[in-house]
Amino acid sequence: LKCLMFFIPVLLFANRIDIRQVLPHRSEYTLLLNNLENAIALDFHHSRELVFWSDVTLDRIMKANLNGSNVEEVVSNGLESPGGLAIDWIHDKLYWTDSGTSRIEVANLDGTHRKVLIWQSMEKPRAIALHPIEGKIYWTDWGNTPRIEYSNMDGSGRRIIADTNLFWPNGLTIDYAGHRMYWVDAKHHVIERADLDGKNRKAVISQGLPHPFAITVFEDSLYWTDWHTKSINSANKFTGKNQEIIRNKLHFPMDIHTLHPQRQPAGGRNRCGTNNGGCSHLCLPSSKAFTCACPTGFKKVDQYNCFLLFARRTDIRRISFDTEDMSDDVVPLADVRNAVALDWDSKDGHIYWTDVTTDSISRALWNGSKQEVVVDTSLESPAGLAVDWVTHKLYWTDAGTDRIEVSNADGSMRTVLIWENLDRPRDIVVDPVGGFMYWTDWGANPKIERAGMDASSRVVIISSNLTWPNGLAIDYQTERLYWADAGMKTIEFGNFDGSNRQVNTALSLPHPFGLTLHEDKIYWTDWQSKSIQSADKMTGLGRSTLAENLENLMDIHMFHRHRTTGTLSPCLVNNGGCSHLCLLAPAPKGSSCACPTGINLQTDGKTCTPGETHTLARTNYCKSLSALTLKKITRANINGTQQEDIISTGLMTTDGLAVDSVGRKIYWTDTGTNRIEVANLNGSMRKVLIWRNLDSPRAIALYHEMGYMYWTDWGEHAKLERAGLDGSDRVVLISNNLGWPNGLAVDKAGSQLLWADAHTEVSIIMGCFLGDLQHPYGLTLLGPHIYWTDWQSRSIQRADKTSGANIITVRSNLPGLMDIQAVDRERPLGYNKCGRRNAGCSHLCLPRPNGTSCACPTGILLKSDGSTCEEMPETYLLFSNRVSVRRISLDTADHTDVHVPVPELHNVISLDYDSVDGKLYYTDVSLDVIRRVNLDGSEMETVVSQGLKTTDGLAVDWVARNMYWTDTGRNTIEVARLDGSARKVLVNNSLDEPRAIAVFPSKGFLFWTDWGHIAKIERAHLDGSDRKVLINTDLGWPNGLTLDYDTRRSETF
Repeated sequence: LKCLMFFIPVLLFANRIDIRQVLPHRSEYTLLLNNLENAIALDFHHSRELVFWSDVTLDRIMKANLNGSNVEEVVSNGLESPGGLAIDWIHDKLYWTDSGTSRIEVANLDGTHRKVLIWQSMEKPRAIALHPIEGKIYWTDWGNTPRIEYSNMDGSGRRIIADTNLFWPNGLTIDYAGHRMYWVDAKHHVIERADLDGKNRKAVISQGLPHPFAITVFEDSLYWTDWHTKSINSANKFTGKNQEIIRNKLHFPMDIHTLHPQRQPAGGRNRCGTNNGGCSHLCLPSSKAFTCACPTGFKKVDQYNCFLLFARRTDIRRISFDTEDMSDDVVPLADVRNAVALDWDSKDGHIYWTDVTTDSISRALWNGSKQEVVVDTSLESPAGLAVDWVTHKLYWTDAGTDRIEVSNADGSMRTVLIWENLDRPRDIVVDPVGGFMYWTDWGANPKIERAGMDASSRVVIISSNLTWPNGLAIDYQTERLYWADAGMKTIEFGNFDGSNRQVNTALSLPHPFGLTLHEDKIYWTDWQSKSIQSADKMTGLGRSTLAENLENLMDIHMFHRHRTTGTLSPCLVNNGGCSHLCLLAPAPKGSSCACPTGINLQTDGKTCTPGETHTLARTNYCKSLSALTLKKITRANINGTQQEDIISTGLMTTDGLAVDSVGRKIYWTDTGTNRIEVANLNGSMRKVLIWRNLDSPRAIALYHEMGYMYWTDWGEHAKLERAGLDGSDRVVLISNNLGWPNGLAVDKAGSQLLWADAHTEVSIIMGCFLGDLQHPYGLTLLGPHIYWTDWQSRSIQRADKTSGANIITVRSNLPGLMDIQAVDRERPLGYNKCGRRNAGCSHLCLPRPNGTSCACPTGILLKSDGSTCEEMPETYLLFSNRVSVRRISLDTADHTDVHVPVPELHNVISLDYDSVDGKLYYTDVSLDVIRRVNLDGSEMETVVSQGLKTTDGLAVDWVARNMYWTDTGRNTIEVARLDGSARKVLVNNSLDEPRAIAVFPSKGFLFWTDWGHIAKIERAHLDGSDRKVLINTDLGWPNGLTLDYDTRRSETF
């Protein structure tokens, strides 16, 4: 193939979900890369044998080898709609357009040294083409003033070369030999050409172009893609005649290029020479020579001096004040979902941010390295964040939990500072010099408050003429507090005690959010104008826009290295004498000691000691022990350490969970699969206990001593049932007067069963009703009290368990409340019925009312001795769902699919089983390998690792000890020994998209399906000879193929 590519032009095109190649005038059609999200633009580097493409769904620029291997991310952040891409094959640079950010950028081929090249007077830049020999960039812009422009490749010498009779100028290509450029306009349905300076413009084709998108040229022909006809077409580049459809019925053809060395002539001079032109970073061609350039945000010094740092929900950006263009560039961070609040610490160069989607606080160095999560538990809406840069503490507000908390900078020693009389706390700032913290609250009664950084001396300083007080900032020079109010549309300031309040009269703002100060200027973000602006901090005059057209702007801070530290802090000397947290406080106190949440401060006011005996553990919809979204069951120590997933497969909606702490088992209900299951506490020996006649099983409770489990079912006919802990002796206890029976608890002391019903809005205690409840969900017992969670009131409540009297609210303002459990460390566990030698059972020992019973993991039969399990099912089905392999036993009646623990699965398409050696063989089209493994997951090995593209079909010849596979990417059928040796191509002609494959060893036949242009089913001998088409009519996409060896028939699907 490599030799042919040097002589035969190949059309390389993006097809949204894949990238393909087609030979002009032959319609030979091959797959290069598949399983893509939304590939739009592409280009190639012929001498390096690389292909590059942009994905506008992932907002990524990717690259791979021209054979489809080694897929890598090149640019992974700061992109919004990268619709154009071009490769400088002489100077090894990557250029791209982004209509979302309205920029043209450049970087090395690996994405390093990224620079915003052109950003002014750009609207919606689309197509881009390079002429590295001449040092020129050409691009189209289909904004409000459609045009075609060019500049030097260093961004200088910009010039408009066409701006009339344009509407949607999409594709653009350069004819290097003819010294012309060609472009398509989808609105005017035309293909035009002009000289490289825009002169001698002429329409080449003006009819029969419904929606042309991209264009390329080779020798005397033009090739273009069309969205409407979903085709690739060609015509003579001089006359527009001899129009021809190269390939139609494509998925969604996008960009197109001719893959041939003539399209990247090697004769051009590398202006940067062999030493990068002597440049430390970027060497970019200019009109006659080259220009040394720096990545965005850098000037020719060692590091940043100061920059604006701001959050944009899905990324964090900076605007350097050290460079002329002041373009914003993205801090290269991973997994930023919804960043809101920011702060920084110049001592170690860390930036900190909150994320209200992941409910976490993270940090990284300002260059994006050493990223880590510092707080990720018990957060619900952390919208405010402040760094105490003197003692290195984090302060934050949480509008979900209505708290202000503090921790060390690494998230350790966390404690709640303020939790009373908070409605919707928003921004927070700290003054380590004065020992105060300030925060805004835009609840029902908006206000700005102040307290010591140890929560002492709390006072409301502003409570009138506020609507949505957002950003806060402290001016240490004038000792003033500034705030932005999105409802009042103002920025105001006053003294630290709230006196001498003034409105910055020159400012009228649509929706200010974040606020920061530096020297004599104030900077703010505005949601409505989508801009970052600045003005004089005292007068509001000299207002200027630093950045615009920025969606989802949030917090903003000025990063510099001159923060005030004041006199020596008492916390910096022996930690203020504190055993744990030393918090700053206003004079004369100076500091105070505090303990992490749940630990008590001793009477000496310095030392912390543990002090927890009884605890209520609650879950919410984001962090449930049986995580519904992640579909797994997890366990951890009560302090959150040593977290591990114990069940991570085969779950759908695990609404109920109960631990038998005596028998060391975990039970759960699943409303998605309608099952009740049991496993050891580590997740092993998992078994389906009940699967028949379940509609929507919800809550579950256990009584080990009596050998019973109880569960609620709120399906069409709601009921409360009981069975032995082994699933035996099942009986319906209650089936009337039930709506949505949620929480369930066993009162062992009172021999009572308690449950909550969200539909009838009551809790029932063996016939006693607690009325006027809104939506009770979780339920638990502790001592003489019953506790429950309520969805509608968002609270945890308590009442006397016997009478239902004395109802009180334990905690309120807890959105997303789910289950609740009481932890009583003083209660003895009791006698384990299975404790002595596991009651003789080889696997599971499960209690029942009159003793115990032995049980086996799902799908495994119990032997006739009643205590020992078989090793494997006798008959079973094996199937893959891309990322896992599953097994369904046909020996047992439940027919539950069980996870086969095969490691490192990415995209398993086909599999087969060798019953002789007990090996599973499978193909992984993401890794492009064929592997084999034992069914217990051991001895996994790769048997074929090279020369594969899309191995959709696999079959094992268990007699001759060979394996056969189809490769849709290479359009071949191959065979090898089971260890991958002696590999041979059997069939490689007249195959379009071979898919499923099956063997009949005793008859010596090989069968396969092909769902290419003409779908068919074929047969050949096992050596590839005597090939014959069996079926080629009434087929669409023949996928599955199997053989009935008894009746000698084949079945397809």
